[in-house]
Amino acid sequence: MPSLPDVRAIQETCGIVGRAREIEDLIACLAAARHVLVEGPVGVGKTALVQAVAGSLGRPFLRVDGDGRYSEARLVGAFDPPTVMARGYVPEAFQEGPLARALEAGGVLFVNELNRMPEGVQNVLLPAMDEGRIEVPHLGTIRAAPGFAVVATQNPAEFVATGHLSEALLDRFERVRLDYQDEAEERAIVASRARLGPPPELVAAAVAMVRATRSDPHVRRGASVRAAVALADLATALGGDLDRAAALALPTRLDLLDDRDHGIDEILGSLPKKVQGGSRGPRST
Repeated sequence: MPSLPDVRAIQETCGIVGRAREIEDLIACLAAARHVLVEGPVGVGKTALVQAVAGSLGRPFLRVDGDGRYSEARLVGAFDPPTVMARGYVPEAFQEGPLARALEAGGVLFVNELNRMPEGVQNVLLPAMDEGRIEVPHLGTIRAAPGFAVVATQNPAEFVATGHLSEALLDRFERVRLDYQDEAEERAIVASRARLGPPPELVAAAVAMVRATRSDPHVRRGASVRAAVALADLATALGGDLDRAAALALPTRLDLLDDRDHGIDEILGSLPKKVQGGSRGPRST
């Protein structure tokens, strides 16, 4: 059995904070030639984690983003009409899509938000995942080179424009779950990603405020660590005014249960104020 990548080396090289278990799980799945469904809320680093592991294994990485208008031909590839008119269905007329390229290269086809894809597109993946091949009319069989894998992400089904994956498709996947990290790791992430070098106390305050949105009874979906990075940078640019920064950073990142009863300003005003340092100037409305 070939030696597997070192988890710590991946963390250091790719700037990943924590996630040792999830990295190990992804490495194990890909080394065992399994397909993987990575589940978790927005902003927990699903894409970065998969790309880091694929790179550590030397696998080409081809990304597709879930879209309700995405077509089977776009995923697999299609013949170029002018070339077909001039020369017929010759192999040179076929323009490969990301699935065909991943198969031939033995790469990782990364499908971001697979549960936003139309059912027909999802079904195209089945023969590739089951048998390592797809059949293209007028072209023939495209077979998978060693290393080919489908790694998909899935956001919770309550998100807009998402749906449930079929039982047949789920049966082809192993599952890796990414939840929010603990507070210390989220602080480390914000400190490393913030562009304006916020002081530690402001980083801690931004993380505490964002984490509070996830347990607010009036919020369906709280803010991610990405929001904490924005909050820390904005507060730094505003002289430490975290309230004012929150009015800029959080409204687009919160999904309220019922904004008629509890509007965004009320939600922001109810967040815990136990932060150290920084001016808490009047919040803009």
